[in-house]
Amino acid sequence: MTEETPGFEEKSDVPSGATPDDAAEAADSSKEEKAAPAGDASDQKSAGTAGLTAQLDQVRSALDERTADLQRLQAEYQNYRRRVERDRVTVKEIAIATLLSDLLPVLDDVGRARDHGELVGGFKSVAESLETVVAKMGLQQFGKEGEPFDPTIHEALMHSYAPDVTETTCVAILQPGYRIGERTIRPARVAVAEPQPGATPGSKEEKADEESGAPDEG
Repeated sequence: MTEETPGFEEKSDVPSGATPDDAAEAADSSKEEKAAPAGDASDQKSAGTAGLTAQLDQVRSALDERTADLQRLQAEYQNYRRRVERDRVTVKEIAIATLLSDLLPVLDDVGRARDHGELVGGFKSVAESLETVVAKMGLQQFGKEGEPFDPTIHEALMHSYAPDVTETTCVAILQPGYRIGERTIRPARVAVAEPQPGATPGSKEEKADEESGAPDEG
């Protein structure tokens, strides 16, 4: 007679009448079912990490784009400021040059009066004050007798030949020139003289010796 423990029944997953092979397959299936939850958790963790990495890459890409946009805007703004400043200076220079150009005839009258000894009394004080003001505004007078002729700053109104020059030379300043910085607002109007045709430096020295009365050698 078989003794049975009261209150305890052993349950088996193997149905009655199953073979030993069926029992082994049932045991393997039970193990797989118990191991499945651990594998699912690992896959979910990996998927979550991949998702966070993708989001981080998107954020970094967006940040790089915004940074590039900001740098481009800053460069454009700096270029705009430099262009505005350059235009402002140019407009100021043009305005000053226009004003001083209108005053040049007055300065010419002052110069002629000074040359003729008529710059006296109150007229002299006014003229000197005007010259001081235009000088503070950057106006410079140029043009001197004896300087080489430069077509970029001189305007030749008279032409002649002279034996005592070796190049085209300003021999008289008919009207002074004026400039503001590097900008010429009126060229100097001059009379120029060129060397005599066919004259050479050697012939000029011989002429000077003849005029000095130096005896010839030999």
